[in-house]
Amino acid sequence: MRWLFSFLALALFCVVNARSFTGSRLLVVLEEESEREKYGVFLGDLESRGFTITTLTPKSESLSLFKHGARAYDHLLLLPTKSKGLGPALTANLLLDFMKKEGNVLLALSAETGTPTAVQSLLLEVDIHIPSDRNALVVDHFNYDSTSAAEKHDVLLLPFPKPARSDVKDYFGGEGVIAVPRAVGQTLGNESPLLAPILKAPSTAYSYNPKDEADIVEEPFAVGQQLNLVSAMQSLNSARLTVLGSAEALQNAWFAEKATLAGKAVKTANRDFAAKLSSWAFKETGVLKVGKLTHYLNEGSSKKLNSSSALPENNPKIYRIKNDVAFQIEVSEYTSTHLTPFELPPNDILQLEFSMLSPFHRLNLSPISQTANSTIFGASFRTPDQHGIFNFAVKYNRPFLTGIEEKRQVTVRHFAHDEWPRSWQISAAWVWIAGIWVTVAGWVVFVGVWLYSAPVGAAVKGGKKTQ
Repeated sequence: MRWLFSFLALALFCVVNARSFTGSRLLVVLEEESEREKYGVFLGDLESRGFTITTLTPKSESLSLFKHGARAYDHLLLLPTKSKGLGPALTANLLLDFMKKEGNVLLALSAETGTPTAVQSLLLEVDIHIPSDRNALVVDHFNYDSTSAAEKHDVLLLPFPKPARSDVKDYFGGEGVIAVPRAVGQTLGNESPLLAPILKAPSTAYSYNPKDEADIVEEPFAVGQQLNLVSAMQSLNSARLTVLGSAEALQNAWFAEKATLAGKAVKTANRDFAAKLSSWAFKETGVLKVGKLTHYLNEGSSKKLNSSSALPENNPKIYRIKNDVAFQIEVSEYTSTHLTPFELPPNDILQLEFSMLSPFHRLNLSPISQTANSTIFGASFRTPDQHGIFNFAVKYNRPFLTGIEEKRQVTVRHFAHDEWPRSWQISAAWVWIAGIWVTVAGWVVFVGVWLYSAPVGAAVKGGKKTQ
């Protein structure tokens, strides 16, 4: 029995140490098995974080993203290959199907080897564009490493990225300088809310093909901050595609490497940046989870929203018009190994819509209490004077966070015949009630006067007619 307990303990240990929210199976695709040594530190860091790594080449017969119709791996790290094609197991359609089944992909590009056709087609599908020249790279004559790129200026030294908006959480920040050698620049489509830049090129950078013999670039692919060195796409099912323009930045040679920027000696922080980038790409950070979602009649002080009250269990299917209703939703954020209470970024809001065809109420949800691993947001309102089928809807989509889209359907009915307030309970109706009774009294008086009043000609009836 010892071997059985040992096996169960080992399985439990692996489950506990799996830091990704969606699983620990990681497929790494390399040109050759010998190239694994170049990325040994990075892959070792991934293994220490609980990932089970399978390393294959595009020519491997056992290479397949699916098994029996399901994902064979949870994540895919695709490193550069010299060949233009990746084989039948890594076509653009299969990569898209992998993402449709909530698989996460980290693409590392290289200007030296070029980008395979399947990867180019995949990027076009998600509206990420790269130069048509296979060897085009990003050059900057101001922010470069003067030690390794004194002449070509193709090794960029950049600070850690900062969020462009105040309502976006910072998952990639840090201290130090990131070395981005020989990067393939990307541009993003303007119409897709699913795309987001992670690391932009400096304003003095531009895309350039070193094989071009011209001294002047007349029509560059993109310039300045139009170029992205690292881009991200998060689909509606929260599958993540991360595009790193320089695979060389993940190699051991650039982890804690000495460089020179503007005559000053600096040390590269690529290892820290690679850890944060892969943590987000493989869903170790930036994952939101919805717990309990409840709504109930908010009648009486005992059921009003307060920080000490527990979440009620009742979720009625029918409300009446002009009911006081309370709504609560429990939201957690997954961070590396466990769920933590979700905190809204500054200047950001989480909203509730109570809608039929269009919203009748759009309310800001405010945090009312916290548990050990979640934050409870709530709001109270009065149902509108309109009966029909309504929805409690919470929709929250922000860059670098998995989306929240929750909907609960309820019926709002009109008043029953015995639920209307009596007329004498409405002070505004007293004038009309008084008018009715005055009219009735006036009619009775009129009838009485008419009945008991003799006609004027009755006194001369029967008398003799004279001329």
